[in-house]
Amino acid sequence: MAVVTEKSVEYTNVTATPIVNNSTAEEHGRVRIAFFTHDQIATGDATSSVALFKLPPGRVRLLLGSSFMHVNWTTATADLDLGWDAYTGLDGVAVAADPNGIADVIDVETSSVKDGVLLTTLAATIAAGGTKVFESKDGVVIRATSTTTATVIGDDLVGYMMYVLD
Repeated sequence: MAVVTEKSVEYTNVTATPIVNNSTAEEHGRVRIAFFTHDQIATGDATSSVALFKLPPGRVRLLLGSSFMHVNWTTATADLDLGWDAYTGLDGVAVAADPNGIADVIDVETSSVKDGVLLTTLAATIAAGGTKVFESKDGVVIRATSTTTATVIGDDLVGYMMYVLD
């Protein structure tokens, strides 16, 4: 074996001739925050959901490892999915809603989402460095869904998600 020195895709871009500019979602973008607070006001069946916030239009990278949620859902067996509503991509093509596209079946009693950093077990999100990129014309609504149990009056969901833009 030999010692090798390699470059990331992004560093390869900026050292190429001619230079290939990276998107600001990959380099030199600004980190923004979307804070959300929800207090359940009506009992809902399993698969009831909460629209948490809307990402702005353009290319946006959601930073899950820098995000935080406190989930105080009183049903012990509650699971949470985190995903998005349908939207229109920058290319004008409709993108289907995916209620568990960011995080799938998080046990809110035992996972880090209960009181801490928002983590995911989805391989595609982990392979993207714990991030998810959205490219939309009009923005993307991020939604939490109670997958296995009813939501109860007084259940709370509060936190923030960090994302990179411009």
